Parts: sequence; structure tokens; C-alpha cells
Amino acid sequence: MTDTRPVMVVTNLDDPTADVVIEELHGRGVPVVRFDSGDFPASLSVEAEITGDGIRGILTTPTRTAGLNRIRSLYYRRPSGFTFPHLDPQDARFATAQARYGLGGIVASLPGCLYVNHPHRIGDAEFKPSGLAAAVDAGFAVPPTLITSDPDRARTFITQHGPAIYKPLSIPLYRIDDVACTVEVADVTADQIDGGVAGTAHLFQKRIPKTGDIRVTVIGPRVFCVRIDSGLLDWRTDYSRHTYTAVDPPPGISDALRRYLERFGLVFGAFDFAEADDGQWWFLECNPSGQWYWLEPETGLPMRQAMADLLERTP
Repeated sequence: MTDTRPVMVVTNLDDPTADVVIEELHGRGVPVVRFDSGDFPASLSVEAEITGDGIRGILTTPTRTAGLNRIRSLYYRRPSGFTFPHLDPQDARFATAQARYGLGGIVASLPGCLYVNHPHRIGDAEFKPSGLAAAVDAGFAVPPTLITSDPDRARTFITQHGPAIYKPLSIPLYRIDDVACTVEVADVTADQIDGGVAGTAHLFQKRIPKTGDIRVTVIGPRVFCVRIDSGLLDWRTDYSRHTYTAVDPPPGISDALRRYLERFGLVFGAFDFAEADDGQWWFLECNPSGQWYWLEPETGLPMRQAMADLLERTP
């Protein structure tokens, strides 16, 4: 019997990775319902009842209506935030909170749904200190790391473990002359540390001498490892300098990947490692909502197929 349950995709309008996955699902005859939470309530409506069998109700977009108890799987990507520009700031804060805990709570409670990934588990895994601690427990090699707001402690750490780098604990969006910018990973020396460190939390880490970077994308049971050669400290700063090579993971890495994902209840993760000259892979981070599709045309790895298999719930 044909499974007519839809896959739900929650993301913003401009998401080429979601676009290719939806195209693949459509080619397989799998129905898809796509929406952006930022569309609520202007062009997205929901009604849900809490019953003895869980949540029942419908979600309606301009082109689709989906029964909440019939969602096959949910691909949670990068939805935009709720906005209520017609309200004054205080009323907008109230409305945003109600939308987040109302619509958000419904989307997070769909019965029998496979989440890729569950939005609450994404939130847990986005805290870098939690991720680094979980990486140690999973068996990865993790560079010596300090998180502090104490300038003296930062200087001591850098002197002891240098060369060292500074990494943001989260990536806020800055606009400079109306151009979107982010805070980059950068080298840091002890004499650069001043009293400004006391203003908030900072992450300092021993810089691993590397021969290249490794991006590992785990999609359900599939593991795709790609070596990125760029000569850059932070390969994200200039994609034009990249060369890509599909590689096999060293012994123990695949098992550690599974332990890490199980720790957070994830079925997808985009892991970054630095490869040292002795071949050791050093864990840097795991993004539970990371980009991956740009690697497929560069390597020929069947990543889109793997994601569609997972969402379709193909055995």
C-alpha cells in the first residue's frame, strides 16, 4: 500500500538545501508540506486538540493542509523568527511568546513523527560547552579549551597552550555598512587580552597544527567524510580556495559519531574536525542544522538521496 503521509519541511524561503531534498522527495512521489514558522499567523494557521491519542488537528499553508497526526517525518532546517510588525513592542513580545510556545510546542509533539532533528534537541546541541563535553565522553580527541570571562585566566591559558585561537560561542549576525558579517575564528596571543574579556564569556582553544579540515556529515545510518584543503585557519572564510576529497574515517570515529548523536537524540549532524600531521582527527564542533548539499556536486557523494531515504523512512 502506498504511504500517503507527508514529509513536513520547516525552513525559510531561501534554503537551497531544502529545495533539493524536496525535489528528490517529489520525484519519489512522496508528498511534502513546507512552511516557515515566520509565516504564522499571516499565511499559516494551525488548530490542535490534545486527546487521549496525542495531538490531533490540522496545519494549513496557502497550498497544503496536513493532519498533525499523519506527519511521516519532519525536516527542521532554518525557519525565520516570528514577527508581528503591526503590534507595539510590548504586544509583539507577548504574541511572539504565544506563537513560539503554541505553534512551536505543537510542531515538537507530533505523534509517530521522525524528527530530523527535533527542534528541542537542536537547541540542546547548539551549546558549545555541552558539545565539547559530549565529544570527550564519546571518545573524540578534543583540543584543550577554556571558557572564561577572566582576563588573567585567559592569558595564563594562552601562555600555557599557545598557539591559541578565539572562537565565538555562538554566531550572531552583525551588519557593517549594511553588509552581513560574522565573527570569525582567529589566532589570539596573551598580549591581546585586555579588560574587555570581562564583559562576557569567551572560548579559547589550543590551535591544532593541521594538514587539512574534515567535514563529516551523518544522515541517519550513512556517514560521509570529506577532506577540505584550503590553507585557511577558518575554511568558511573563502570557499574559492577549497579542494574536496572524499575520505574514510580513521578507526573508532564512526562509533564515536554514533555515541555523540545518541547523547543529544540526533539523527543528523555536521561535524568538523582538524586533521593533524599524524592523521589524528581533532573534534572542533557539531552543527545539528549544518549545511551539507554543497559537498555533493564536489564529491559525487549521494547525500541528497540519503536525506530523502531518511525522511521517507526507507528501510
